[in-house]
Amino acid sequence: MSGFSRQWLDLREPADRAARDEGLLRAAAALVARADDAVVLDLGSGTGATARALGPYCGAGITWRFVDHDPDLLREAGRRTPGAATFARDLARLAPDGGAGLPLDGVALVTASALFDLVSDAWVEALVSILAAHRLPLYAALTYTGAMALDPGHPLDERVGTAFNADQREDKGFGPALGPEAADVLARALRRSGYSVRVAASPWILGAGDLALTTDLLRGVAGAARSHLDAAGDAELWLSARLASAPHGTIRIGHQDLLAVPR
Repeated sequence: MSGFSRQWLDLREPADRAARDEGLLRAAAALVARADDAVVLDLGSGTGATARALGPYCGAGITWRFVDHDPDLLREAGRRTPGAATFARDLARLAPDGGAGLPLDGVALVTASALFDLVSDAWVEALVSILAAHRLPLYAALTYTGAMALDPGHPLDERVGTAFNADQREDKGFGPALGPEAADVLARALRRSGYSVRVAASPWILGAGDLALTTDLLRGVAGAARSHLDAAGDAELWLSARLASAPHGTIRIGHQDLLAVPR
């Protein structure tokens, strides 16, 4: 599966926390706050940012289980969340029978952040089958929706955005990625499996105070879009203009949060 550096995850964490829908965050926490010794399983955990966002609302007595393929990120997640258990798993090998060896015993809630736009339709179906079999709720935050609005505008914004979204649909290690369709596909699969599903917008809104994140984001968008643009040099032209306007511009990146509970 595709990997992300600790530096990038740390850079985006404040924007992620500001973007998360507060209502769904609190509702997810309420599912475990009243339980004694509740266990939360976080998929694709990175450094444990979901635990840092959700944990303060859950009260004492919550045990986190972090699952990621990157042992360095898992060690960092464990260091930042004392008492958490870490599990090195290749989530790309997920199968309907639980073939990834997910540690589900005693779990009260499954969480994931910025994960589902990377995975395939088949992977979503496999995970939903596992969740439904164990009647587990899911809190999935910050799924990319394909929306990107930049101010001030540039003539190449639409072309670069379309090219970037095309790249988001390429295989990230889980099969053909859902990219911008992920939020809708996940919600439909859960509803078909008997879940009550709530969704809410959770966009990044980046301004002058987010210049380091904006710079990395713009470079990443241009790099991903480059091979999908017909005209050579368009990505570089767009990136140069965007970096110049970043200190006084704004960027809105669409995400969606979801909370699904078995009926």
